Amino acid sequence: MPATSFLGTAKGRRIAYHKSEGQGPWVVFLGGLKSDMEGTKAVHLEAWARARGQAFLRFDYSGHGESSGTFEEGCIGDWHEDTLAAVQELTEGEIVPVGSSMGGWQALLLAREMPERIKGMVTIAAAPDFTEDGYWANFSEAQKAELASRGYVELPSDYMEPYHISKRMIEDGRRHLVLRSPLFLPFKTRCLQGTADTAVSTETALRLMDHATCPDMRLTLVKDADHRFSDAACLRLIENAVLDVLGGA
Repeated sequence: MPATSFLGTAKGRRIAYHKSEGQGPWVVFLGGLKSDMEGTKAVHLEAWARARGQAFLRFDYSGHGESSGTFEEGCIGDWHEDTLAAVQELTEGEIVPVGSSMGGWQALLLAREMPERIKGMVTIAAAPDFTEDGYWANFSEAQKAELASRGYVELPSDYMEPYHISKRMIEDGRRHLVLRSPLFLPFKTRCLQGTADTAVSTETALRLMDHATCPDMRLTLVKDADHRFSDAACLRLIENAVLDVLGGA
């Protein structure tokens, strides 16, 4: 495995990444909240891209994996800045973002920022606006009071240690919502979602489908697939979705 490389950003962050040169468009994997670029989907997709000679990039947001900072200090806007820096500095020409969970929200923010660079998009259990619709909307009055007084709350996770959700993350999330205003995706978009996902509901996937304006957008529901979406069958679906938006090249 090649050594990890690092990108210094204008915001003073040190972003860890792996990239493989190849034919464009660049496939860019965008991971989920508290995930990193060593996850099953990211590493599998990199190997798949290498075998095809396809340009590929995976990286860690600040506060994730090998990048600088701590998770507790971060927010959606910071990770959007990291994503923009990685794409602008490490790729050229067209890209295909593959966004998993929170990475799906990041992919949609990319579409709003630089639609002209996106060849197509794949989302896996995309979680747009989750800080507002998933966290804030479900906080009890006691949790909201704790957030105001303590500056954070802890939420249990099915997959790892509790999430430390800061007041800054909630407030910053409101500045980056994508389901409250027109969302234009002027390219092929393929959305994948498991019906047994306990972190992101099928209702979220359907809401995104209903909200976005897109000439060619399809949602694939996979019975009994969970939020990891990383067994052999699901990985093949991801490959096929990327091929589809690449044009079957």
